[in-house]
Amino acid sequence: MAVPADFLSWRETMKIKAINPNTTLEMTENIGAVANEYTADDTEVVAVSPDRGPISIESYYDDYLAVPGILDEILKDEDDEFDAFVNSCWGDPGLDACREVTDKPVVGIAEGSMYVANMLGANFSVVTILPRARDFIEEAVRKTGLDGHCASVRCTDLTVVETENTRDAAAKALLEASWEAVEEDDAEVICLGCAGMGGLDEPLEAELPVPVIDSVGAGAVLAESLVQLGKRTSTVRTYKRPESKEIVGYPERYQL
Repeated sequence: MAVPADFLSWRETMKIKAINPNTTLEMTENIGAVANEYTADDTEVVAVSPDRGPISIESYYDDYLAVPGILDEILKDEDDEFDAFVNSCWGDPGLDACREVTDKPVVGIAEGSMYVANMLGANFSVVTILPRARDFIEEAVRKTGLDGHCASVRCTDLTVVETENTRDAAAKALLEASWEAVEEDDAEVICLGCAGMGGLDEPLEAELPVPVIDSVGAGAVLAESLVQLGKRTSTVRTYKRPESKEIVGYPERYQL
């Protein structure tokens, strides 16, 4: 069944905005490249970074600082330029708030990767960044309701920026953590727990006996699928527009 004619905008091609919540432009470029690789040829993914925010997200402090920039990138869509959005940080920062300010599909790469992993094995493990992020990552797992299917969260010594800038070292660390998850935790699928790990799924999968999920790719494809299905976010209760009130010190577009 085709997408309803009035669902997509005037464009013949679908257009998705992938928002990198941090301000590291090299990572933003990689997010765009990976998302476009996995989506259809007639789908255009535009990757952006907020104008302000942390260069990486490795703590709750970073996470909360990044949320206004993510919301701003969605609220800029005043002329219906985009059909869906991808929140491209594995913690899915501010995801619920994103869904309150638009009824277009908003997919987080954490939830996206775990939903895909859940369809490929009885359980999965997340291989991710610094140990300090463990609770942050585990909270994202619980939010999806898939914590009962998560065999483990395996941390490395990688920072977010290192996953992007030291690819060989990142791949080596992730391979070691993935083998530990498979052999010691009985993991049947591996989720790469950082947007900076985009593009490392294939070389890792070539060395492992289990599927490896590129979180950016999974998030982009699921966002694309929701548009193809003609679905929008439910606004009947939880994700209806926030109550109108004065928002002091923010641009006019924040006055919902």
